[in-house]
Amino acid sequence: MEDDAPVIYGLEFQARALTPQTAETDAIRFLVGTQSLKYDNQIHIIDFDDENNIINKNVLLHQAGEIWHISASPADKGVLATCYNKTADGKVVTCAAVWRMPAELEPGGHESPEDAASPAHALELLCHLGPAAHGSTACVAWEPAGDGKRVISLADNHILLWDLQESSSQAVLASSASLEGKGQLKFTTGRWSPHHNCTQVATANDTAVRGWDTRTMSQIYCIESAHGQLVRDLDFNPNKQYYLASCGDDCRVKFWDTRNVTEPVKTLEEHSHWVWGVRYNHSHDQLVLTGSSDSRVILSNMVSISSEPFGHLVDDDDLSEQEERSQEPPQDSVIATYEEHEDSVYAVDWSSADPWLFASLSYDGRLVINRVPRALKYHILL
Repeated sequence: MEDDAPVIYGLEFQARALTPQTAETDAIRFLVGTQSLKYDNQIHIIDFDDENNIINKNVLLHQAGEIWHISASPADKGVLATCYNKTADGKVVTCAAVWRMPAELEPGGHESPEDAASPAHALELLCHLGPAAHGSTACVAWEPAGDGKRVISLADNHILLWDLQESSSQAVLASSASLEGKGQLKFTTGRWSPHHNCTQVATANDTAVRGWDTRTMSQIYCIESAHGQLVRDLDFNPNKQYYLASCGDDCRVKFWDTRNVTEPVKTLEEHSHWVWGVRYNHSHDQLVLTGSSDSRVILSNMVSISSEPFGHLVDDDDLSEQEERSQEPPQDSVIATYEEHEDSVYAVDWSSADPWLFASLSYDGRLVINRVPRALKYHILL
């Protein structure tokens, strides 16, 4: 099999929630949450064996409701958070909870995709994140590189900081803030910055992107009209502390320097429909992944605004005259467009174990695992 060929896995239910198992840095593992109104929902633990190019999976039952968002603890492989729909008093609310996987599944005791008859295991509920009084929860973000004890949840117009205590079995509200303004303001997504000692969170509501200081829960910057329409996703550059990417329903991906938010540093217009996901590569920040409801996944090389805008810096003494003249700074470009999906791509993410591998998920339950083209990988490394 060709080494760069995609590997495709199909879930029997529709799905829009995807995360790598963040605390797992050896095995290539993703978690996918389903959206079924009729049947019990599931979390599929997808292990990718990159030597043999095959997928192994385990299935966990998530009977609480259809999953809209999933995120994994950065410290404990067995712990994850979901946002899910449930009906209460004739109204649908999106709740958030922290769960633990059964211990026998954590190291990766697998079944093969053909072994579908084996019984599914249930998740153990550790705690709920807040009463429904706060409103519907859009997403849960763990403190990056933390001990898995602090999470942020965004519920309607509230940003809530939780301390997880007693082995995550109790969530205590440490502090909170609210969006003030006209109309019904609602957060759509949020991302915790890995920089500044993990004291900054970025949130999106409608067309605006805001930065918050978690120590005071006060706003530190605001990009009023970051996009022409709804902002769908955010991500921080892992290597440049002030750089933030956003994407939205105006089909654009924008890159911001949060010290000066009057104009984006760069704008990408490669998608032809809403852009649902944007992710920086964790190691090589010039690699940016986007997924859209045009059913395409695009891998871009944003080298001009990366932490290595001139590639690897080489001593002038080591270069011949001809090589010096050819040392043009690399150009930003689209590396590849992946078209294995036939439905809206709602989530894209990089593996936490292999920096050259990523997954994308479309609404019809198709998960596709792809690799960065080998030629580019060696160009970046060598």
